[in-house]
Parts: sequence; C-alpha cells; structure tokens
Amino acid sequence: MNIGTASKGTVLVSGASIAGPAVAFWLQRYGFTVTVVERSTGLRGGGYPIDVRGTAVEVARRMGILPQLQKAHIESRRLTFLDADGSAVAVVHPQAVVGGVEGHDVEVPRGDLAEVLYGAVRDEVEFVFDDSINALKEHEHGVDVIFRSGVQRSFDLVLGADGLHSRTRELVFGPEQQFHRYLGYCFAIFTMPNTLGLSHEALIWNTPGRAAALYAVKDGNELHAFLNFAQPEQPHEVLRDSEAQRDLVATTFADDGWEIPAMVAAMRHANDSFFDTVSQVHMPCWSSGRVAFLGDAAYAPSFLTGQGSSLALVGAYMLARSLAAQRDHTVAFAAYERDIRGFVELNQAQVGERDAALFPTTAEALERRNKRLRGLTALPPKAGRPAHTALTLPEHIGDRGN
Repeated sequence: MNIGTASKGTVLVSGASIAGPAVAFWLQRYGFTVTVVERSTGLRGGGYPIDVRGTAVEVARRMGILPQLQKAHIESRRLTFLDADGSAVAVVHPQAVVGGVEGHDVEVPRGDLAEVLYGAVRDEVEFVFDDSINALKEHEHGVDVIFRSGVQRSFDLVLGADGLHSRTRELVFGPEQQFHRYLGYCFAIFTMPNTLGLSHEALIWNTPGRAAALYAVKDGNELHAFLNFAQPEQPHEVLRDSEAQRDLVATTFADDGWEIPAMVAAMRHANDSFFDTVSQVHMPCWSSGRVAFLGDAAYAPSFLTGQGSSLALVGAYMLARSLAAQRDHTVAFAAYERDIRGFVELNQAQVGERDAALFPTTAEALERRNKRLRGLTALPPKAGRPAHTALTLPEHIGDRGN
C-alpha cells in the first residue's frame, strides 16, 4: 500500500464502540479514508461506568476530548463492602481499589465515552449502522468485503474492533475458543430503580464465590446492578439462550439475602440485561495479511482489570500511528504489536490482584480480603498502579498535509 499519495488508502473498521471510533479518528487525521461498520442500529449506550486511566488519559488529551470526559466524570465517592447479611465490612475510596489517580484519571458512563468519540469523527468518517462483515477475501491489492446487507466493497485494509466476541476475528482466525481465556466467573448486568437513595457510590456484597453490586452514577433514579459468581466450567450451553442465562443466575443466588431477591427479580424484567463470562483474549498475533485487530477483539483484559477502555484507546493511537509511519502495512502491523504487546500483557496480568480483591471464592480468602480493606483509607491514593502508565506515548506524527 503506497501512502505517499493524497489519500493514504481506504480502511474499513468493524465496530463502533470505543476502539473503532478512536482508531478512525487518528486514521482520518493521518489522511486515510475511513469507513466504520456497526451491526447495531446506532451507538450502543449503557451508562455503566468505565475508567480512562494512565496512558489513555494522554491519548484523550491529544484527541481533544479530555475536557468533555472530565465534565462527564462521575466522581464516585465511596465503595461500601458488605458481608453476606448486609452489614458493612469496610468503606473505602473507589480509587484505593481500582488503582486510579484522583484528579487525573476519569470515570464516565460508557455511553458518554462512546458519544464523545463518535462526535469527534462523525463529520469526517463514514459510519454504516445496522450492518456487519459477512465475508472477507484478501488479494494482492486489498480486501473484498461482503456485508450482511449484501453490499460488496473493497478496501486497502480492514481493522477488527468488534469486541470480545469479534465476528471479524472469527472470519480471519477461526473460532473464538482458541483465544479466550476463561477466568472462572459469569456475570449479569442490568439497571433497576434506585430505591436505596444511593448517590455517587457503590455497595458491594460478597459471600464466597458470589458477589453483587449496586452502583449509583451521580444522583440518578437508576442503579446499575451487577451479579457475579464463580463457575469452574464455562457454561457454553447458556451463552446463546437468554432465558437459560437468567435461570442460571437466579438459581445461583436463590438462597441469598440482603437485596439479592430484588436484584434477581429486576434482572428477570430488565430490558437491558446482559450476561457473559469473564474472559480475556490472548492472540499470538494481532494481524493476518491486510487485516489487524485492536481493543477487546485482540486483547480483552476483562472487566476485572478495569483497563478495557484504556487499552482500546492506547491501541487505537498506536495502530494508526504505525500505519501513518510505515509505507508497508505488514511492517506497520508488526511495529504496532511490538510497541504495545508488553503494555497489554502487563495490564492483563493485573487480573489476579483485582480478582482477589472483589470476588474471593473461599471463606478464608474473603476474610483476608476484608482485613486488607479495613486497612485502607477512605481518602484517595496518591499514586495509581504502575501498569496503567507503563507505556510512554510517542508523539503523534504531524497532521495530514504536514
């Protein structure tokens, strides 16, 4: 691919969540013609909170979107950990658990981040909603794409940013099972009324092997509810059956007290309930020919690390930068992987610490966790986790035309 011409080439990006619009932003800035295809009919909302930390904050600053994210910052004030009977075990500052830095890192509703990213590129990038990639055929000069709608188009490159269960990755590399590393938990998230009057806080309930959380984003009338449980064997049979998923969750939490019965009932009736396994994605290589992957499609760290959105933003920046710097896409893809694989793996490795802190599976581990929590302060920590800033972001290449 010759990128010395006025247009550096055409790129199809699959996925319009976080990584997709982010890589589209940088690619169009470097002179590429970008199309983003998204299977949903529009941007997927979801107000559950996500974090932008460490190196990713600098990416947001360079994109010019950091002020918008700071304005949307949730500013959670406390996490209250509860025992099985609902009594308080410890009250800590959220950043003491997640490893963020007060006044630097931001926590925003996921839908807000998606809207901000989309707003930053929608006037320069073509978005095609309610469609997806159905087939790919690579040849010497590009990739022929057949979409689900039947439309056929050709692009110089294709980037898969379509999440943990990436269809694009499956088309190129085969079944997802070979790349998924199941971490031993399943979860359900949904919304329910804020009948407890919570504000800027979360309640986290634990008993060995099971956890529940109610999260109040600011002062809203809605809570983001979360049910998580240990499941030694991945329950493949329920992953495509929503009713079976709800039954599994309800059965698992059937004998629990506190607010659990109300949460299970709310899950049954919620129109936004989402169920999945807690997994990471580990790929030996993030590209094949003219197709490359980023974000959760390439290296999902799982929500246990809280780094999914941050890795997506950093990966998007580094991938686009490599494509702008190199005349050959093969060299660019290799440079992208070489430059951030260590950063990705370091952040994926944080899962053990977060796992032990939030979801102990034995009574002994739970008591050890509670003892550690009691030793934490309700004040924010002075430093974040080293993994979050382990990559020093290289300067971006001059804007298009420079």
